[in-house]
Amino acid sequence: MLLIYLLGLVCGVHSALFYDSYRGTEITREDVKRHDKANTTFWCVNEIEPCNPSEGRRVDGSCNNLRHPTRGATHTPFVRLLPATFDKNFEPRKSSSGNDLPLARYLRTRLISVGKVPSTIFTMLAVHYFVFMSADVVSLHDTVNYIQWKPYCCTEKGKTDYMCVPNKIPEDDPVHRFSGIRCLNMTRPESFQSIGCVRNDTIPERIISSTPLLDLSVIYGNLLPPLLQKGRLFTGGLVKTEIEEGRIWPPSYKTQANVCYLNQRPKETRCHEMPEDGSNTLAGINLVAIWFWRYHNFIATELAKVNPCWDDDKLFETARDINIAVSLQIYYYELLPVFFGFDNMAEDGVIDRSGGFRDLYDENIPPQLSLEYPFALRWVHNIQDGTLKLHDKEGYYLRQFPIMNLTLRTGFLAVDNNIDYLTQGSFRQGSSKIDYVADPDVTEQGLGPHQRVSDLVTNDLSKNRYFGFQPYVNYRQFCFNRRIKSFDDLHGIIDEERIEVLREMYERVEDIDLLAGIWTEKPIRGGFVPPTFYCLVIDQLKRNIYSDRHWYERPDRPNAFTFPQLAQIRKITIARMLCDVGDTVKRIQPHAFLKAGFKNPMCDCKHIIGMDFSAWRDDSCGAGGGFFDHFFQPVLVLHDKEGYYLRQFPIMNLTLRTGFLAVDNNIDYLTQGSFRQGSSKIDYVADPDRIEVLREMYERVEDIDLLAGIWTEKPMRGGFVPPTFYCLVIDQLKRNIYSDRHWYERPDRPNAFTFPQLAQIRKITIARMLCDVGDTVKRIQPHAFLKAGFKNPMCDCKHIIGMDFSAWRDDSCGAGGGFFDHFFQPVLV
Repeated sequence: MLLIYLLGLVCGVHSALFYDSYRGTEITREDVKRHDKANTTFWCVNEIEPCNPSEGRRVDGSCNNLRHPTRGATHTPFVRLLPATFDKNFEPRKSSSGNDLPLARYLRTRLISVGKVPSTIFTMLAVHYFVFMSADVVSLHDTVNYIQWKPYCCTEKGKTDYMCVPNKIPEDDPVHRFSGIRCLNMTRPESFQSIGCVRNDTIPERIISSTPLLDLSVIYGNLLPPLLQKGRLFTGGLVKTEIEEGRIWPPSYKTQANVCYLNQRPKETRCHEMPEDGSNTLAGINLVAIWFWRYHNFIATELAKVNPCWDDDKLFETARDINIAVSLQIYYYELLPVFFGFDNMAEDGVIDRSGGFRDLYDENIPPQLSLEYPFALRWVHNIQDGTLKLHDKEGYYLRQFPIMNLTLRTGFLAVDNNIDYLTQGSFRQGSSKIDYVADPDVTEQGLGPHQRVSDLVTNDLSKNRYFGFQPYVNYRQFCFNRRIKSFDDLHGIIDEERIEVLREMYERVEDIDLLAGIWTEKPIRGGFVPPTFYCLVIDQLKRNIYSDRHWYERPDRPNAFTFPQLAQIRKITIARMLCDVGDTVKRIQPHAFLKAGFKNPMCDCKHIIGMDFSAWRDDSCGAGGGFFDHFFQPVLVLHDKEGYYLRQFPIMNLTLRTGFLAVDNNIDYLTQGSFRQGSSKIDYVADPDRIEVLREMYERVEDIDLLAGIWTEKPMRGGFVPPTFYCLVIDQLKRNIYSDRHWYERPDRPNAFTFPQLAQIRKITIARMLCDVGDTVKRIQPHAFLKAGFKNPMCDCKHIIGMDFSAWRDDSCGAGGGFFDHFFQPVLV
């Protein structure tokens, strides 16, 4: 792709085709000229190189679907789960009686209280990641529009500007009844119609500049030229970076003409010049973008170590592919399950319990984003804490800073060690509690100094109407196939007191706004989010898997991961990522989206498992390996509990000699040696040319003995054993599963484990087992079948996860697992 692009620049060759961005149909050069004249080409025309089925994911998202090359690209339309509903001239709908709906600000103040209630469960890091992943599929030009270009919608000038749609503040507003402020600035969403791609007499459809699939466009951009110009270093697969006071930063603008309007100059000057400006917007997006930018180079560097023959393009594209997969693994398998419930997501087919490949791709489903998905994610505003707490690397609280004052203010991160303290605070500070209360900074100072007053939550509700969403009850029917006919039908879905507020605010239940209904719902069973929110988000999460030809779990995509590579990506967590690239992060809780505590203790980064990049080793870069110069270990090495070598003993002399273990502490020393002593090396027999030896020893190839052939085979790709050995063993391993009626993973066997019980069994390792029953074992490496080392360090047994036997609690034995005090024997004989 890079070569094609550069040749096009140098030679003036244009093989690209032009498409209407809204309809996805091919257009002529005359059509393009018409758009050039109207200055609408950037938004309304997609210029796409011919698709190559074997190429990887394009930066601009085109050719993801080979039947519909534009779908998946920038500036393409959303899909709606339900058709739009508007009043005349595409103004917001009215109530079923024809009256105006209640003011958005009035609704917000009645349904969402204001206050600060911290969560004891979730960290601010979870909120940051939510916002970052949302930014990957939306662009913030609507927000920039009313910050920079149309800040005047509450003035006389705004009354004549069609794009101005400010929110009115009622006179009895609980905050502004005495302030004199009666207006909140807001603009209409930009649409294909407002920009001029489609006629104005058609239903407005929102237009954005991001690709609709989750592909780290905040990092790599949405178009190839900015990535080539601003992103790539063209050496070692790396992206450009700058070093300032020992910290690694994305490249920065060298002039003051940038989007970081709130930088407090002259001290604060840094503003990222990345392929996409969205990284400079909100504090959470900014932090996570910096981490993923660094993580790309971390990955590329590790890949170069195991594959010194790879060129820059190979390293870059592979690192980008892994980085995107990491972002999705963390989002789908770590962040969302703690909010949505792991079982809920598994049962709905969003995540896979097996940990293996899955291929649900359907070329008949275009890669598009539902309009409801990014809108529903605005619910996260309700759990946004208005202040960021700064902590030092030891965890001590330093101070706090209003998060809204960091909008478009990247320079703040680069001074006074602030990025260090904000990183530490991200996994120590709790988010706001999931309740019906929003932080006052979110509801009154949503854009900090950019606007005198700004209520993000009110704007969310107002945009609900300007996007043309159908009423809440229609989405409930879409999601749960149950029609709600009256307010009384909301019992069990919404708390009684909030039903009464809705009854006061809306004339009929059919009038309730989608977002107002989501705000007031009780949490989903097994999770923490409203059920309709869950439904709308899950729909898009599944759409991503079905429609993305390059989905990272697919085994049959261009440049697909091997199973060992996918297994390494499965290991990654946000905690490990911060250990690798987070400023001053040396200790962190393993589940960093959750508050640290008894079951999630702070621990050294060396105990947080990460990826082993040897899974990406390319044998063509220089073969390693080989097989068997010995078939068993001739001696056993004995160590004491501190790991000191004592002596060794011939293993053959211990055959049928159990008594040896019971004397002179030998079982202690052999146990310690079992996970400290290396096995024999896996390599070949002495003769370097095994085929010639076989030719000399056997008359015909058909005469070679099975074991002789196994001895001489090269190891299988991705493993260390001979392929025929692997085949014979795997056959029996599978036979065990197929033929054993009592196989432990079966859900339908006598006395089968429950899913929570099986989940506990999945946790067990030989290391944990030795901690529990091994003689003198107090310290051991987590992966005890592998030698201890930098990525597998010795650690105290308390850090080796084991089973929680409460999963086997039998409720018939008495609630809480206790017993009855009158049943105790009063005396001992």
